[in-house]
Amino acid sequence: MPKIKTNRGAAKRFRRTGNGDFKCGQSHRRHILTKKSTKRKRQLRSPATIHPSDVRMAIRMMPYS
Repeated sequence: MPKIKTNRGAAKRFRRTGNGDFKCGQSHRRHILTKKSTKRKRQLRSPATIHPSDVRMAIRMMPYS
């Protein structure tokens, strides 16, 4: 039985937490930052967990995480 390949795009975007969730960086932090408040930009720095409906797909893409 061959090994399953990890989706490299997913591996760069998601990390597995200790309790089995997946964390990811938040969006809206790349450009057009002048109109966004400092508070909003600061809160976007912290990682978010992916939605429960997407967890199954992330597990399939990253079988060894």
